[in-house]
Amino acid sequence: MVSTPRAAPHWLPALVFFLTLVCFLPAVSGAFLNWDDNVNFQDNPSFRGGSAWGRARAALTSTLFGHYIPLTRLSWSLNHALGGMNPWGYHLANVLLHAGNAVVVYLVARRLLEARAGRWEGQRPSDLSIGAAAAALLWGLHPLRVESVAWITGRADVLCGTFVLLATWLYLKAVEGEGTAARPGLLVASAAGLAAGILSKGVAVTLPAILLVLDVYPLRRLARVGVGRLLREKVALFLVSVAGAMVIAIALGQGAQLTRPDSYGVVARVAVAAYSFCIYPLRALWPMSLSPLYEMPSQVSLSEPRFGLALVASLLVTALLILARRRWPAGLATWVCSVIMLAPTSVALRLGADLAPDRYSYLPALPFSMLLGAAVVWIARTVRSGSGLGRRAFATGAGLVIGLAIAGFASITWTQVQIWHDDLRLWQRAVRVDPESPTAASNLGSALRARGRLAEAAQSSERGLRLKPDFPEAHLNLALIRAAQGRSADAEQHFRRALQLRPRSAPAHLGLAATLEGQGRLDEALQEFRAAIEIESRSAGAHNGLGVALARSGRIGEARAEFAEAVRLDPGSAEAQNNLGLALVQTGQAAEAVAHFQAAVAAAPEFREARQNLERALRLLGR
Repeated sequence: MVSTPRAAPHWLPALVFFLTLVCFLPAVSGAFLNWDDNVNFQDNPSFRGGSAWGRARAALTSTLFGHYIPLTRLSWSLNHALGGMNPWGYHLANVLLHAGNAVVVYLVARRLLEARAGRWEGQRPSDLSIGAAAAALLWGLHPLRVESVAWITGRADVLCGTFVLLATWLYLKAVEGEGTAARPGLLVASAAGLAAGILSKGVAVTLPAILLVLDVYPLRRLARVGVGRLLREKVALFLVSVAGAMVIAIALGQGAQLTRPDSYGVVARVAVAAYSFCIYPLRALWPMSLSPLYEMPSQVSLSEPRFGLALVASLLVTALLILARRRWPAGLATWVCSVIMLAPTSVALRLGADLAPDRYSYLPALPFSMLLGAAVVWIARTVRSGSGLGRRAFATGAGLVIGLAIAGFASITWTQVQIWHDDLRLWQRAVRVDPESPTAASNLGSALRARGRLAEAAQSSERGLRLKPDFPEAHLNLALIRAAQGRSADAEQHFRRALQLRPRSAPAHLGLAATLEGQGRLDEALQEFRAAIEIESRSAGAHNGLGVALARSGRIGEARAEFAEAVRLDPGSAEAQNNLGLALVQTGQAAEAVAHFQAAVAAAPEFREARQNLERALRLLGR
């Protein structure tokens, strides 16, 4: 009696979604972090203020930090429209997107495993589905995904992943079938998905190259249709990728802090790239010392073991996989795809504070997960087959190890997500992992300052300065701490040192302006406020501060204009609305002031001064 192959379990995608969602659910209770969240959201009214068109225009024109990510910024604006500045909605969106991405990983893996299954005898559809689920769960539940998912700013990785995965799946659907012509409609849809991915984060530009690798293996289309047709099919994809690369280059030129050519030579950049190619597979196998920051050293030398060995290992692995390509083509395809995906975040273009952050592995980890999915298919087939007892025992043991590994990774992820809950936990973790990181020490000081623990904050920031004396951020943090302690002379000294090291630091100009204003040095304060506005003309805080200093100087008319500009830039600023209302009252326009006092109270119901000012204005009007 011949048994028919069992159908693929249709509930597996739902299981992948559910397990991924549950594993990352603690992220929903997280806060905004002082790790770019403050710049992107709390101090950036452009994504939430004004009209819908104004928010869209801001998203379409922003190159903050050298990133052109308009779709990501629009998604944040949508979050604000639905739930204001409560961080749980932003976190929930990240988690839901990531869980959905895991399902698309399942679909892509199922298709790729199916293409490979043509060379496996006795293969069942259920085996392929189980292998695809294993690939999706390994990728979706791995601790290396935590940074991208549990960090609101990580939305760029997650949203980009959504569109890249959908574009890949559409391409695989377009070219499926032996010898049939690719479906043009699906190819166009795939190109549209690629465009959306690039507009979410620029790393998507490598997708056409990845699809070419997949055409060679495991789809094996090169021998069937020829290289000419493979390239013609991807004309739209290549055009989108080239256009995207040009936009990225422009954005980098406008907003990024690019490294000087003399800072890191070509050899050093290659060494750091090789380090990136090696470190992510190692962290995937042993994710026990993950951190939000892996400090970039001031000097990179091949004599340092981690860089020299990484370069040798990268070259050796590449050579061995090329030699073994006929016996094990999956190994070479996996390695090449991972390297291609990591290329945009390598040091070829830019070096920042991070040596190799976990978020850069969001898409490059996919090929290794697919490789594990193929291993699970082999295990399932071997366990059912009539192979020898020893081989089946080995396959069973391997399957148990993989299952336990995925469960173990999920457990680590659950814990790691909670480290990203708030600033304090995050930077305490970073300092434990790398006590010699000046950035981690400085950021921990900032987190402690926000909680009013000023003595501890000062100690941490001072430690950052001992590790790196010319660190502008640490000087800025220490200046803010000293200002909060009432030590204005020390604060002024550190603000000025921060500006010596980074002259175009708007926060340092603002902090110095506030310190000078507090000392009654109004003319100097006005100069610093104006310097901050020259750097960041859209800073509502700078315009509001300038208005306060002008009002104290008796220049009420000028102050009112600055308050009005602050309100225009950030209508949700209760302080600016209240100050504009006061200026209007002082210039005899109490009726106009009422609306601004009401807006201040609506933005901050606990703002007693604004409520009292509203009551006084109403009494003046006889209401």
